[in-house]
Amino acid sequence: MEKKEYHVIGVMSGTSLDGIDLAQVRFRLGKEWQFEILNAQTIDYSENWKSKLKGLSNHDYNTLQSIDKSYTLYLGEVINGFIKRNKIKEIDAVCSHGHTARHQPDSGVTYQIGNRAELATLISQTLVCDFRVQDVAFGGQGAPLVPIGDKLLFSKFDYCINLGGFANISLEKDNTRIAYDICPVNIVLNHYANLLGLDYDAGGGIARSGNIDMGLLTKLNALDYYKAPYPKSLGVEWVDLCVLPLIDAFKLEIKTILRTFVEHVAHQIVAELDQVKARHKSSVLVTGGGAYNTFLIERIKDLTKHDVLIPSNKVVEFKEALIFGFLGVLKLQGKNNCLKSVTGAIKDHSSGQVFLR
Repeated sequence: MEKKEYHVIGVMSGTSLDGIDLAQVRFRLGKEWQFEILNAQTIDYSENWKSKLKGLSNHDYNTLQSIDKSYTLYLGEVINGFIKRNKIKEIDAVCSHGHTARHQPDSGVTYQIGNRAELATLISQTLVCDFRVQDVAFGGQGAPLVPIGDKLLFSKFDYCINLGGFANISLEKDNTRIAYDICPVNIVLNHYANLLGLDYDAGGGIARSGNIDMGLLTKLNALDYYKAPYPKSLGVEWVDLCVLPLIDAFKLEIKTILRTFVEHVAHQIVAELDQVKARHKSSVLVTGGGAYNTFLIERIKDLTKHDVLIPSNKVVEFKEALIFGFLGVLKLQGKNNCLKSVTGAIKDHSSGQVFLR
């Protein structure tokens, strides 16, 4: 008989380096999937780990292997601490994304550190992880992976947008789930806030104080990626190669850069919303750290006629950890958790590896 209830811990680390998100979730299968986030926490990265993770794409494979081993040990400590603090007794699996070190799917390469088999031993739990590799092997982008969760857990919304290191969108089109990365968000905004000695531009306050540089905005909006059809995805390498040098060439004040980039993000997001369902007023669920950038949200609302909705703080902050937990549940059930319509793979499939404690 098919199991109808699962208790899992979803673990996510994103490109914006906000920290490691952990969510203890109960999933129940009735007519539809239901979820409840029981406990959730973000463990901030130390400056040492931030520095290591920022430079991952620059290392050779042997160096990455060494960092991977250290990160796996660290991840084990973080997960064990979360379990102990919250006195969690019932766990079917820990479902972990790891942290992306390289993502070049068009070259058949994707590598997330922290997905080593020994993590299952370190945490004494069944581990489901390494969700991207199989999809890339099947010719897919390996991203985004969240849309199956959008489809089965958040189906009442016309669009699901996550504002993390990158903005990505998920929706139904012609009875098929599609999803793709729209543009960079926090990975760029935080980079320039860091130059001011800040972790991020709280609420978009600095951006609000700046002026738009139309020359830079025009160049950003003209980047080739935005003309490419989906499926498509973005990585840190593209930002380092195509975005940061473009911005820096203008030699602008940081508040001007932040203001201009917020406008760029809002423009790109609204262009996607209007392109797909231009004639209908739709509901848009916005989650991720960027949902707290009140200035960015204001600009999106100003530019679109759609209803932009921000859910509870737990869902805003931990939706990706929640859904990676759900991907793990689907993997344990042997059900598809990766959609070819989203990633461009040759087939739908059940992705990830399962390691026993």
